[in-house]
Amino acid sequence: MAQSGKNPRAKTRSFLSMRDLTRSEIQELFILAGKKKRELKEGKTSIDLSGKVLALVFHKPSLRTRVSFDVGMHQLGGTTIYLTDQEIGVGQREPVSDVGKVLSRYVDGIMIRTFDHAIAVELARESSIPVINGLTDLLHPCQVMADLFTAFEKGKDLDSMTVAFIGDGNNVCNAWIEATTRFRFTLRVCVPEGHEPSPEIMKIAEKESRQDVEMFRDPLEAAREADVLYTDVWASMGQEKEAAKKKREFAGFTIDSRVVAAAKPDCLVMHCLPAHRGEEITAEVIDGPRSVVFDEAENRLHAQKAILLKLLA
Repeated sequence: MAQSGKNPRAKTRSFLSMRDLTRSEIQELFILAGKKKRELKEGKTSIDLSGKVLALVFHKPSLRTRVSFDVGMHQLGGTTIYLTDQEIGVGQREPVSDVGKVLSRYVDGIMIRTFDHAIAVELARESSIPVINGLTDLLHPCQVMADLFTAFEKGKDLDSMTVAFIGDGNNVCNAWIEATTRFRFTLRVCVPEGHEPSPEIMKIAEKESRQDVEMFRDPLEAAREADVLYTDVWASMGQEKEAAKKKREFAGFTIDSRVVAAAKPDCLVMHCLPAHRGEEITAEVIDGPRSVVFDEAENRLHAQKAILLKLLA
């Protein structure tokens, strides 16, 4: 019998950051994601995670994160349970540590989408089951896994491509910076003054990156001969009150036809969605021939299925 307060399951790995996976593991996951994507399109079913249950803990609502994890688990033969903060009250009604210990007794893994990254870190520390970061205010690694998989799938060399991230130095930008510690692509971060990415993440990149992260203020300069153009909304979830102020501060940072023209002719235009057409990107570009935005959205499903298999199988 397990000792009181101990979970009989052995502690397993979590995925909170791009740095939680090695370069070779990420490459293996891309191959697995591609395989699962092909199998799905061929109508092949899977029971890889039969009997497994994933808890979906949401403090922030989402379309892609909820649907992709929910559908992904079901396509792998498992099931999910959806939990909102109103039901749990993580860190308020109940300590994060207790939530982790209790869920570890019930389910096989936890996906959390929350505000404070420290909550995800503590949840992983106090759980004896894998915890997956579905998004925090600091990092969005599942998104960047799908982004990199999309670039890989489209024939881009992850060790030689140039990525221009234009807009806000937010959680997606931070995760892209972390990805430079695993691949040798050139990352150009182009943000208005005062909207730089996390200094802590930048320090990690300075120590561990295989390629320097370059900072820009001019979108046209950042986009010059780029293989990938990337943007995100200027006001992230929880920052709605700052939207009008950010629209003024981000004037000139829209990815439009001029910015696309500065990049390589075969560049990929990416956006993690949801998008505000006419703000961070024009309708002409996001709905244009260089856009792979909806391929990215689809690939959230396939990349996350690979992550689920690695952590839960």
